[in-house]
Amino acid sequence: MSAVAPAALDYRAAFELAPIGLVLSRQRLMIDCNAELLAMFRATREQLIGQSFEILYPTPDEFHRTGQRISAQLDAQGRYADERVMKRLGSAEGGGELFWCHVSGRALQPGDPHAAGIWAFEDLSARRVLTLDLTPREREIAALLIDGLTSKLIGKRLAISPRTVDVYRARLMRKTGAASTPDLVHRLLSGQA
Repeated sequence: MSAVAPAALDYRAAFELAPIGLVLSRQRLMIDCNAELLAMFRATREQLIGQSFEILYPTPDEFHRTGQRISAQLDAQGRYADERVMKRLGSAEGGGELFWCHVSGRALQPGDPHAAGIWAFEDLSARRVLTLDLTPREREIAALLIDGLTSKLIGKRLAISPRTVDVYRARLMRKTGAASTPDLVHRLLSGQA
């Protein structure tokens, strides 16, 4: 069995047919994307290419805060990952639908995180349904609770006090009917929220 030489691979086809959404970016503008990303966001290439990632976020504030977190939290290799709520474009009828998404990526220049990057998007809506109307801050805190962060770590990441995190956690618990933080996380993960 012989290995396929790298030059013989069709990298464009691999990018286009990847089973997850892929985006190449420069300065937080989408330069190229694959078919899976277009399907996930119910968009056309014309709607995305050359546009800011901001159009895929529920609010401009979430776009800006996420950009700040990415800059502050890249690892030594320029990698970043999180789970967040994103917004589908779609038609006028189906546009604006919010859904949970796992996003991971790599800044090609770790010293300038937004200069150029490659980002992967995985739609989590099949196993995590967003049924509640959450505020932007509630969405951020819910995502970080799912990641297992404490109030202190969430506060540090979002530049708010741990007490403020606790207030938002209590709101989320009331909205979901959760009796404890583990119950809240379970409800968020299972689509009961």
